Amino acid sequence: MPSRPRPRAPQDGPVVDLARRLGALLGELGLSEIEASVGRIRVRLQRGGVQTAAAAPAPTQAIASFEHSVTPVPAGADSASMVTIEAPMVGTFYRASSPTGEPYVSEGDVVKEGQILCIIEAMKLMNEIESDCEGEVAAVYVDNGKAVQFGERLFAVKVGG
Repeated sequence: MPSRPRPRAPQDGPVVDLARRLGALLGELGLSEIEASVGRIRVRLQRGGVQTAAAAPAPTQAIASFEHSVTPVPAGADSASMVTIEAPMVGTFYRASSPTGEPYVSEGDVVKEGQILCIIEAMKLMNEIESDCEGEVAAVYVDNGKAVQFGERLFAVKVGG
């Protein structure tokens, strides 16, 4: 009877490698939770517990889109309501696609749902952050090239009329 190939030792696997890298970031940035996907591997770490899971294969891209939270902000002096666009991850905030490029949006610009607002670089992956609403950019809270934390406000968008 032919022998079966021996499974790789856990310390040699890509899941463990990704978990180690994320664990280092977790401690370095003082986070309580972090999650990342690389190819078919998805790893989520939490202080006090570790959960790993293999996810369905996803197309590999240099730029990925991420959903982000939209938190209502009290209405301004006019009847329009404001929402804030928050960072969906820890990373470096970029207003343009290149250092010499024009910003995706500036204060006063009208944006449409799905329009790219900025890029957040995380783990050498450029993540496009899109608007979930239509309206006018009322404020840009982060300077180009600055580090952002999960949930940090990036933009205020005036919606309605």
